[in-house]
Amino acid sequence: MTDKNQIYGIRAVIEAIQANQPINKVYLQKGLKGDLFKELESTIRTNKISSSYVPAEKLNRLTEHNHQGVVANISSIGFQDFEPLLEGILEKNTAPLLLLLDQISDVRNFGAIIRTAECCGVDAIIVPKSGSAPLNDDAIKTSAGAAFNIPISKVDHLKDAIFYLQASGVKLVAATEKTNESIFDLDLKQPCAIIMGSEDRGINPSILKMVDNKAKLPMMGEIASLNVSVACGVFLYEVVRQRQL
Repeated sequence: MTDKNQIYGIRAVIEAIQANQPINKVYLQKGLKGDLFKELESTIRTNKISSSYVPAEKLNRLTEHNHQGVVANISSIGFQDFEPLLEGILEKNTAPLLLLLDQISDVRNFGAIIRTAECCGVDAIIVPKSGSAPLNDDAIKTSAGAAFNIPISKVDHLKDAIFYLQASGVKLVAATEKTNESIFDLDLKQPCAIIMGSEDRGINPSILKMVDNKAKLPMMGEIASLNVSVACGVFLYEVVRQRQL
């Protein structure tokens, strides 16, 4: 069965995943067993859907319906397939600007980043299926509706997206403190994709090894770093500034 932003019931959630519905997260009741529940768990793992095991009381708070121990939150915004999306962007734009988010976990940061990205003319946002903040009502509200105006794609692995982007002539720039190079010293007029890392860990080291450039922001105060949504805004507006010269 479905509600506006929920799907509940084991079979209904399995069918929703198989139908590629934009599911943010699945909540599973602790201790549930049975063949159908095992099939659901397998389907969740295979499709890399974010999930959590919770007490029945949590599920009862999420919905008053007979949930059978399973409630899935769905997004009101659909995600686009990465390769067709990128091909369409490259056909229309000789210098596309893309944004990759490596496990941004806070929904309000996610929403704020989407809002800034839309204002800066970002062509698409790419996020991994696992570990990312859900595109839920809070994220959409924080984006001030920008989430409806910018394509967002979920990929199995950011590494695969990076390989594809580089093969397509797009330069990858990682926002990281682990470099001496400033974002203000890079040429960002060419096709490029900015990568922002998670709030607590930054960009995964294995991804940092793959990028074309690493860049940081100069810090003048005693605080060592900016909020990721603020830092993202500075990076994106440096691209805008260079392209308007």
